[in-house]
Amino acid sequence: MKAIAYYQSLPVDHPDALQDVQLPEPTPGPRDLLVEVHAISVNPVDTKIRLGVTPEPGTAKVLGWDAAGVVKAVGSEVSLFKAGDRVFYAGALDRPGSNSELHLVDERIVGSMPQSLSFAEAAALPLTAITAWELLFERLQVREGNASAGQSLLIVGAAGGVGSILTQLARRLTGLTVIGTASRPETQAWVRELGAHHVIDHSKPLSEELARIGVGQVTHVASLTQTDQHFEQLIEALQPQGRLALIDDPLQPLDVMKLKRKSLSLHWELMFTRSLYQTADMIEQNRLLQRVSSLVDSGVLKTTLGEHYGRIDAANLRRAHALLESGKARGKIVLEGF
Repeated sequence: MKAIAYYQSLPVDHPDALQDVQLPEPTPGPRDLLVEVHAISVNPVDTKIRLGVTPEPGTAKVLGWDAAGVVKAVGSEVSLFKAGDRVFYAGALDRPGSNSELHLVDERIVGSMPQSLSFAEAAALPLTAITAWELLFERLQVREGNASAGQSLLIVGAAGGVGSILTQLARRLTGLTVIGTASRPETQAWVRELGAHHVIDHSKPLSEELARIGVGQVTHVASLTQTDQHFEQLIEALQPQGRLALIDDPLQPLDVMKLKRKSLSLHWELMFTRSLYQTADMIEQNRLLQRVSSLVDSGVLKTTLGEHYGRIDAANLRRAHALLESGKARGKIVLEGF
């Protein structure tokens, strides 16, 4: 089968940073789906692993943790899906990625693809939807409905992949006042289109930007990028007993003692935790994706596809990685077809 892989960690502008390769067709385990991949999207985790994880000598490492496709075959214990089903999912960090014609994935972390979306539109959603949902409802413990009326959520990096779906979830499913940050006119317009009540510029002091829109402090913060650069400002922006959740990998250590005076809580979200540890509630990601699919088909949520980079091949994936590394991506970068 066709796949895109790498053999050594290289800068994205090197022609061997990602290569077109041929690999054997995989065989499904008991709870696996064998999926014929139609579309993929690219996430920061792809670039981080490409740069930070060197494969064993002579071994091809396949990246990719977002896919939409059709089930080709199922394992002996599969009960949720059958051959021919259209599915979308984000996969598992400790298994080969989805940048291949055929891909194995545990059925418990797979959802039925929204009927109203194309494969490309669906591929933009899984990893970021799972991350945003778990961050908002499980880590920050916001409840659906109007119970959160009067409370507020500051989303740092609201124009990115996770921010694009988190903004929609918070605005459509909760009573939170949603404040997104973006630093360029085009990304600020994108965040407004997604439903944020306010948009502020994270390249300026956050307290000044919040004051500009008439907000003193917020009850919740989702820090999706450059947390170490904004950490002290986020503490200042949070009300006493507020909640701070993050998903990025700060380059500098965070001094959590600074949270104590306000009794702030710190939460980390990694959507791969359930699959990495095969947790007893792993199937929650199937249920979550089923709910997201339903919300898309009912018009509550929309795809966060930002850029379509054409066919799935090494050259186009290198372009996608380069855009992600530039920090200027808006929404999700999607590739489609081999």
